[in-house]
Amino acid sequence: APGVFQLASLLVELDSSDEASRLLCADALYQMGRGEEAHKMLSLALSRNPQRAPVLARLALLQLKRGFVYDGNQLLKRVIRIGDSSCLLPILDIFQDEDRKLLQSHCRWRALAILKGKQEA
Repeated sequence: APGVFQLASLLVELDSSDEASRLLCADALYQMGRGEEAHKMLSLALSRNPQRAPVLARLALLQLKRGFVYDGNQLLKRVIRIGDSSCLLPILDIFQDEDRKLLQSHCRWRALAILKGKQEA
């Protein structure tokens, strides 16, 4: 991860508008346990393009990891509204096992709550 971070940082310096390099940099920061820095980098990427599902999905995980369930839910809803959930599968390869389980249990809990609400209605 440190080598990937250094390379991605150089790529961002060469072209600050390159979103792929920013995502790679944020992923490397996440892998190195530097979630706050990854969050800042993703927030900057989101401010440039607020409809990017890969950025939103990564931010959702970071928010859930920090305990901000409402914010994580809102970001996941935006990913769903955009309709580009294809970004989730590659991101799962990046997530650490404990975070994959956190996201899985959170999504399962939310899905059950939605189904229960529809059954009661």
